[in-house]
This record gives sequence, C-alpha cells and structure tokens, in this order.
Amino acid sequence: MSTLDLSRYAFAGGENAAPIENLSSLPAEDQERLVLAGIDVNDHSVSGAFMQLNHAGVHCETRQEGLELMDIRAALKKYDGLPRYFWQLLDPEKDEYTRLTREHCNGGYFVRARKGVKALQPVQSCMFIKGDGAGQSIHNIVIVEEGAEMHVLGGCATAHNAREVAHLGITEYFVEKGGKLTFTMIHNWSETAAVRPRSAGRVEAGGEFQNNYILLKPVGDLQMYPGMRLVGEGAVARFNSVIVAPEGSHVDSGNRIDLDAPHTRGEIISRVVTTGGEVINRGFIGASATPAKGHLECKGLILGGGRMHAIPELDSNQDGVELSHEAAVGKIAQEEIEYLMARGLDEDEAAATIVRGFLNVEIMGLPAPLKKAMDAQIALLQAHKGM
Repeated sequence: MSTLDLSRYAFAGGENAAPIENLSSLPAEDQERLVLAGIDVNDHSVSGAFMQLNHAGVHCETRQEGLELMDIRAALKKYDGLPRYFWQLLDPEKDEYTRLTREHCNGGYFVRARKGVKALQPVQSCMFIKGDGAGQSIHNIVIVEEGAEMHVLGGCATAHNAREVAHLGITEYFVEKGGKLTFTMIHNWSETAAVRPRSAGRVEAGGEFQNNYILLKPVGDLQMYPGMRLVGEGAVARFNSVIVAPEGSHVDSGNRIDLDAPHTRGEIISRVVTTGGEVINRGFIGASATPAKGHLECKGLILGGGRMHAIPELDSNQDGVELSHEAAVGKIAQEEIEYLMARGLDEDEAAATIVRGFLNVEIMGLPAPLKKAMDAQIALLQAHKGM
C-alpha cells in the first residue's frame, strides 16, 4: 500500500470559512463540482443537509423530527465525548491517518435517526476542499436506532482549481436492532488528490446496512477498505461499488464483511473499469457463526490500458456456512461487439451498451443529475474500448 507524506498538507490553521445559510448561494462552478459528487444544493426535499468546507462546518440543518444532525465537535461537547460511539469501532492507532485524525480532527458530522423514525428523504452530507495543499481530517458518526430507517447521501469533492490536497475520513456506523441504513458515497476528487477513508460498522439483530460507492472521475491516490460486522441474528450487509480509474489514478479499494451471528447474510458486488489507471480490487467475507451466507463478486474491465489486480477472500471454519465468490478481469470481447452489431448497433453503440450493462449495479436513490453524469462518463469510455 502506498503511503503519504502528511507534512505536505495543512491539517491545521487552514481556511476557516464563514457559515453558509443557503447552499444555493455557492458559486456556480462549486455547485457543478458538487452535483458530480451527488449533492444538489437546490434540492429542498432532503431530510437534512450538512456541509464541511476545509476545516469548518459551514451549513447544518434538519427538516424531520427525530433526526439529529450536527458538527461532530458540537456533538462531542453535547454528549460528553460520545463514549458509546466515538472511536469504538476503529483503533485510532491503526495507522498514521487515524492517528492524525485523532490529533487534528477538524470536522465531520454526527447524524442519528431516533428509535422508530423513518427518514424517507436522504440526508445530504458534503465534504468540500478548496485551495492548494489543504488537508481535511474528519470524523463522522452515523447512528440508526432500533427500528429506524435512514439514507445518507454523502458527496466528497474538490474545487475545480484545488491541487495537491488530502482528505482523511473516519466514519463509524451503528445500526441497532431492526434498523436500516443506506449510505451512498460519491467521490469527485482531482487528479492530484490523496484520499484515505477509514470506516467500520456494526449491525445488530435484524438490521440492514447497504453501502453504495461511486467514483467516476480521476483521483490521484485513493486507499480504502471499509468493514462491517454483523453481530446480531438475521443482520444483513451489502456493498455495491462502481469505479472508473482513468490514466494517472491509483485506486486501492475493497470491502470486508464479518458474519459473526447466526442467519446473517453479506454481499459485496464491485464493478471496476480502468482506462489507464491502476486498480487493486479487494473483497473479504468471513463467517464465525452458522448458518450464514455470503457472496463476493469482483469484476474488472480494462479499456485502453491500465492494470487491475483482484483479491477476493473467503474465510470460515464453520459447518453450514455458504460462501461464494466470482472474480474476473478482462476487456470487451470481440464476439460481444459483433453480436450487437449484427442486431443493428454500430461499433461505438455496441461498446457503450456493453459498458453500461457492466456498470449497472442497482444503487438506491441516486439523484437525476448524477444518473446523467454516469451516462456521460460511460459515453466517454467509448474512446477507450480497447478492442
């Protein structure tokens, strides 16, 4: 795994932006960057909205009773350090990135759906970086209490002229008995951004967790491996990923699910396309209880160069466990192109149809502008079909 020289970035003493009462007042160029990270600042139907700009939480509002949303620093003060949640699922000594975030936490959010609350519209959370050499180290806590439901739509982006920036993001997820959490994360970084998320979660009996991750644009160096432990009977976890790695991008990404209670189920589905970038695609499902079921699917498509390394892992010593995996790396098959051309498509249309089908992971609740951006990205991939 690649390491970063963290001394190159300003994690303290950087820009401390003023509050922004109305996100629609952001400059048009910033709004455009945020849309490609799944954040529509003009969408007033969301259940809540939070925005962090460099080291400052500049916007925070909730629109539903029983939904709590605030800057993590305010939550730590209000709840005496959040002893049940803060650094409970991740070891702050795990690596240099967790250590720095513990020492120089400059933001993040605390969001909680109270017992039985159904947040029908997404909660928007945005992490935005402006300026050259900026470093952002944040810690998020996401809680779904017993029987509650919530969808968090998280977007991370850099301004169009931000260069040589770093983002360190700690996120801890807690899904209580019978709760349901959908967490959709969309990244829109720059070619020189270094990104180190560190995430972990716990799901109790009958709870459900679904994580959707989308990366369509270049990133300098991304490394992440979120893990989810299913600790209660009947808990379920699913990870869906859609990643495109253009030339110059280095992506080391994966997911881990531990089935630690009976009748738990886990699924990891990843679709990765490289058009010149380097990708390490990891996945792990382990079972320590029975019965349990897990399926891992890592598939990669190489268009016009690049390198892809798939590492699927399954682990159990229990009778009655059903774990399976599929892993494949390759390019568009000529016979698939010819098959579609024989049915009336031209060569580019055939290639686009195949790529669109390859990236078609069902992801809940994506806004229309993001769906449009995904289609535009697929259209660009035609030039790299690599036949």
